Parts: sequence; structure tokens; C-alpha cells
Amino acid sequence: MKGGIKVSRKNNRDFIYLIWKDPNTRRNFTVGELSKNGQYEFSYGHEINEAIEKGFEPLISFEDINKIYTSDTLFPTFSSRLPDRKRRGLEKILAKYDLLEYDAYRLLKRSGAKLPIDNLEFIDPIFEESDSDVIRMFHIAGSRHHIRCEGGNCDSAIRLKKGQQLRLEMDSENIHDENAIKIVDTEGNTLGFVPRYYSYGVTGYLKKGIAYKCTVLEVNKSGECDECIKVKLEINVSSECRKTS
Repeated sequence: MKGGIKVSRKNNRDFIYLIWKDPNTRRNFTVGELSKNGQYEFSYGHEINEAIEKGFEPLISFEDINKIYTSDTLFPTFSSRLPDRKRRGLEKILAKYDLLEYDAYRLLKRSGAKLPIDNLEFIDPIFEESDSDVIRMFHIAGSRHHIRCEGGNCDSAIRLKKGQQLRLEMDSENIHDENAIKIVDTEGNTLGFVPRYYSYGVTGYLKKGIAYKCTVLEVNKSGECDECIKVKLEINVSSECRKTS
């Protein structure tokens, strides 16, 4: 597979999680999962009830939160969030996400399919039981509260460079997430956190002492700092498997 990107499989199914961001608190909730093994399945779960209490409304095509929906093709509600197959310049979009050809399911997983009309995003989950290397790219959560800019004063923000290496530190006393993981620079400055939807899986690897690398990919000082630091996290699972085999 191009780029060495592994799929997230569990019980012989390939999974994508649906994330909803509370527009008031900016907290992410895992509200459902889409999976594939020949047939596509979608169901709500995880934090759906808590999200509904915060204002999340079930999708129009999936109004029953207790039902498992199935289809032989990718649900139109999700595929409609992707670029059209005939779009001009599609090759550049596919290349950006390490795809050699148009695959709607993989494009959904790798792009996130975020739209300006809602607060939904699709993510490639991290399962602790994986026996292959984990590679994920994401924006550091809560960075505006930690890099000293508060989302507006970019000149006062902690300086970061593309390619800079960062560290992960478990924050078990965090009142919002018992699996919280701080991301810090080499001087010990907290830059934010691993997103909640990844924290449980990553915590499992950190507790096992499995080697990782966290690298700054992008720093976007646009003055709207909800998502200004993008990183690449690589967890070297396969080397640990070789040591214990």
C-alpha cells in the first residue's frame, strides 16, 4: 500500500469513526462508526447519548440511534461529502491523501471529509491491539489555550518549526479525560493534547513503552488558532512485535 498507511481493522472489519465537535465547548465526541467487510455498516454508539445532550442531532438518513444500517455501496450521505470523481484536478487531491486511484471509502478515512456546514469529521481510529505500525496525522487539540496566543495574537505564540520533534506525556489527573496525553516541545512547553478520539489507543501503547515519533507537519498562524499545529504521529508497533515474538 502506498505510503505505508495501515487500515484500522478489528474483528475482520475496516473501521472509520464519526466525530462531532460541540460548537460551544469545542470538545470532540465519537458518535458513530462506519465499517466495511464486503458490506458497509453504520451505527451510532460510543458517546452518542452525551453528544445528544450537548446538542448533536442524528443524521437525517440515520434517525434511529439504535439501528445498524447496512448497504452494498457507501452510503450517499457520506459519499456526497467527497469530491466528485470527474472533478478537475482530482489527481492532486488523491495524491495528497496517498491514493493511486479513487476509492471513496479510503478517501473518506484519510481526508476526514469536513464541511463548513456542520461539525462532523471522519477519522481513522487507533486500536491498541494492532500488530502493524500506526501512522496518523492530526491537529493538536486545545492549542490556542497553551501556546500563549489565545487564538488571536499569533506573534506571542510559542515558536515551532516544520520537522520539529515533540514528546507525548500521559496526564492521568486530567479531569476531562483520564487518558489525556499532553504534547510538549523539547523545552517542556505544553502545546496541547492528542485528540480525545485517539487518546485511549495511544495511552495503551505508551504504557507498554512502545517507541514513537511525533513530528510537526504544519504551523498555520492565520489568527484562527483552533487547528493551527498539525503533527504526524508514528508508533513503531511492528518492532515491538518482533522483540516479543
